[in-house]
Amino acid sequence: MSSLRDLTVGQQISLLFVLLFGVLFAATAVSAFVALRPGADEHVERRDRFQRDLRAVWISAALFWLAWISGPLGATLLFGVFSFLALREYITLMHTGRSDHSSLLLAFFVVLPLQFALVGTRHFDFFSVLIPVYVFIAIPVVSALAGDPQRFLERNAKIQWGIMVCVYGLSHTPALLLLGFPGYEGRGAFLVFFLVAVVAVGQFVQEAASRRLRRRPLARHISRSFAWQTWWAGVVSSGLVGALLYWITPFRPGQALVMAALASGCGMFGEFVMKALKRDAGVRYWGNRASVTGAVGLLDRVAPLCFAAPVFFHSVRWYFKLSV
Repeated sequence: MSSLRDLTVGQQISLLFVLLFGVLFAATAVSAFVALRPGADEHVERRDRFQRDLRAVWISAALFWLAWISGPLGATLLFGVFSFLALREYITLMHTGRSDHSSLLLAFFVVLPLQFALVGTRHFDFFSVLIPVYVFIAIPVVSALAGDPQRFLERNAKIQWGIMVCVYGLSHTPALLLLGFPGYEGRGAFLVFFLVAVVAVGQFVQEAASRRLRRRPLARHISRSFAWQTWWAGVVSSGLVGALLYWITPFRPGQALVMAALASGCGMFGEFVMKALKRDAGVRYWGNRASVTGAVGLLDRVAPLCFAAPVFFHSVRWYFKLSV
């Protein structure tokens, strides 16, 4: 541990990526070896699903690396593009009408770039309230000016919720790169990695537990895998992983455990909520077609992060009393 602390910030983060890509290379090699062996249809389907998920992790890791080498400005722009694509997937399935065009133009070409511009310039106080206060007032005003009262509340709620999840939620991830911890300057990439890792662990354990544990689904018509037992399994596992990763963060082990559990629990609730929205829209995944990952839409991949990132960011900022 003392040897790691003696490394420069750049060397520490480089080591993080060497370990990350090393694990992915090992997993890919094992997956390729297993693929050469014949198996039952059930095993083949499980193997194909694992390979699709592994491909998605490779893409996420590569994008994470690009965000780091491009610096805070490049990372903010990169996540801004993700936000645009995620919002586009969401709006495509929400069946908006012609009278909503003005509100959608406001969302895509004013609210989204302004929100990420506030992140890039570290105006965190305004960035925190722009959407839930000012935009939530502006959207129905713009919609009312279009003169269409039909399903007015429903139409505006859909647009506001899409902005909240795809823009507000996701914009908190690059904000972690710029969060100013005393004595932790330049290490924001570790906070992003910590958040993504614990949220991913929670999702993985929750899904694995749903196949192993006898449980009673909380909302069978939304998700057959979501139950309190599986949710708690994901929260506890993420908390333990977070405690083990405390050394890459400014947290103590106990603080890392609580922050990880909080982020993971919110991420799993977020995935559950987005499943309800997909059920309502009558689709299995966002985008309504296979994405570049070969599995699901972009919003399916980032939905837990969209819920976890704001809670994690504001909890960290409040608890440690960070002004910027």
